[in-house]
Amino acid sequence: MPFLFEEMEDQAWQLLSSVKRPSRYAGGEWGACGGSVDGEEKVSLCLAFPDVYEVGMSYLGFQILYNLASGLPGVRVERSYCPWPDAEAFMRERGMPLSSLESGRSLNTFDLVGFTLQYELTSTNILTMLDMGGIPIRASERGGEDPIVVAGGPGALAPEPLSPFFDAFCAGDGELLLPELLAVLKDDPARDRGEVLEILSSMEGFYVPLLHGKGRVRRRVLMDLDGGFCPSGMIVPSCEIIHDRVGVEVFRGCTRGCRFCQAGMVSRPVRERSPEKVAAIAKDLLESTGYDEVGLVSLASCDYSGIEKVVDLLWPELSGKDIRLSLPSLRMDGFSVELADRLESFGRGGLTFAPEAGTQRLRDVINKGISGDDIDRTFHEVFSRGWEKVKLYFMMGLPTEKAEDIEAIIDLSVSARTIGKKFGKRPRISVSVAGFVPKPHTPFQWEPQASMEELAEKGGYLKKMAKRAGISLNYHEPSQTFLEGVIARGDSRIAEAIERAWRKGARFDGWSECFSHAIWMEAFEDSGIDPLEYSVRPRSAEEVLPWEIIDAGVSRSFLWSEKERALSGELTPDCRDGNCRQCGWQAACPALERRDA
Repeated sequence: MPFLFEEMEDQAWQLLSSVKRPSRYAGGEWGACGGSVDGEEKVSLCLAFPDVYEVGMSYLGFQILYNLASGLPGVRVERSYCPWPDAEAFMRERGMPLSSLESGRSLNTFDLVGFTLQYELTSTNILTMLDMGGIPIRASERGGEDPIVVAGGPGALAPEPLSPFFDAFCAGDGELLLPELLAVLKDDPARDRGEVLEILSSMEGFYVPLLHGKGRVRRRVLMDLDGGFCPSGMIVPSCEIIHDRVGVEVFRGCTRGCRFCQAGMVSRPVRERSPEKVAAIAKDLLESTGYDEVGLVSLASCDYSGIEKVVDLLWPELSGKDIRLSLPSLRMDGFSVELADRLESFGRGGLTFAPEAGTQRLRDVINKGISGDDIDRTFHEVFSRGWEKVKLYFMMGLPTEKAEDIEAIIDLSVSARTIGKKFGKRPRISVSVAGFVPKPHTPFQWEPQASMEELAEKGGYLKKMAKRAGISLNYHEPSQTFLEGVIARGDSRIAEAIERAWRKGARFDGWSECFSHAIWMEAFEDSGIDPLEYSVRPRSAEEVLPWEIIDAGVSRSFLWSEKERALSGELTPDCRDGNCRQCGWQAACPALERRDA
């Protein structure tokens, strides 16, 4: 908030004393340098995260981009997060603009405002931030004095529902795209908006909706993680956040081939960071931040070939200092005895696993690649080594799902508790069930989504059965899952509904206490949109899909073949076993180089 503006200082203090979580708006954190000092600034960037502070500060990519930009000559970088409704109401009543945390500059005073798109249900928050920051919400309404508004992150790979609100989308790894984007603005500050957008539209990895012609935009990929940018410091938050620890990315990409997983498909190929580099980054961040936990971050950290060596290298730094080493989620077939012993040395907490489906048949459909024996052995290993708290993630509404697949979720959870009791433990098993959303760029992108009514029926049944079994279980609100699916697979027409919902008061749609299904249904009706056309309708093989404007790297033919294999219950092994699956990355995949070596 704008502490540096004397005329607004009183309002800023009033805001902090009036809202539920004032630490969200206080700023002044350790490590929030911002980069270029006054007098040297050539281009200003505000990194905008369309959720609350404690969510945005937990996103490792946001920290990486901030530190990258702050180290570039002539670049001033600051941050802004979406204000909670209590803060929004206070600010609007008093005419306070949404400002950056570092210096209190209104968003419309920056040259560039960059949003991170992590979750479809933050769409209305984007409009809140633009409007409160003094920026016209539609790109077509912006003039020469307005910032260039761009978006990156996984949501930029399916951009059409938000395309009217952004000047450009960045498809791919930010370490490559952000410096190039800033260079366009920095090299010639006199360029007008039209010139900047023309240049961006001609550059690989940038999608400019207002200027785009034919052809697809190819996702940009940083192939060498060791040679790419990595932060030596990070911003230490002013309050407790969701992932309150040092995060170090150990590798990018995944070739397990889970057919429901968008992240695994769009982040290919696998690129590993060397153990020596991982350990060096972790030590630098621990020293500069004072954290007492290091998280080794990736889509499946147990698949990292250097994990044992990283633990060896970090041991002298962690031992005796009460510093924990954590892995966010463990694969049930990748949990080794040696790794369990080492984690125990660093402090014992709960462990999280994602079986995803209760039966072997359905796990084969989604290509999860784990068996019932793998699951039983994992539970035996966990409880025999002293853990008592286990969290399990499942999905409901998966393609080909039957009643017995839902029932098996409870059976598997009860089995975990039974095994724990055999070892004299008091196991605490918690279960989380999410409604399945067929995401773009996955084999299930053509599949229908389960209806709200079906998800509500299954969720209610699971809740009842879990209560009888003494298992703690929660499931995601079906109406939110429905909306996520509509936006995820939407086209540019969905933008009209997003704007109408926002004007009717939709905010923080991913938060159950804020979400209003009624508002969204009114918005769809007012826009002349049938949302069921985007959710429960199956797509044909011939249909042109709106997100195919972006080439994420995995070929359409591979995805379709994986869909057919799924419906036949056929597994597709990990290509790191030495056999290429012809997914579309075979010309550049490091896994092939390792295989041929």
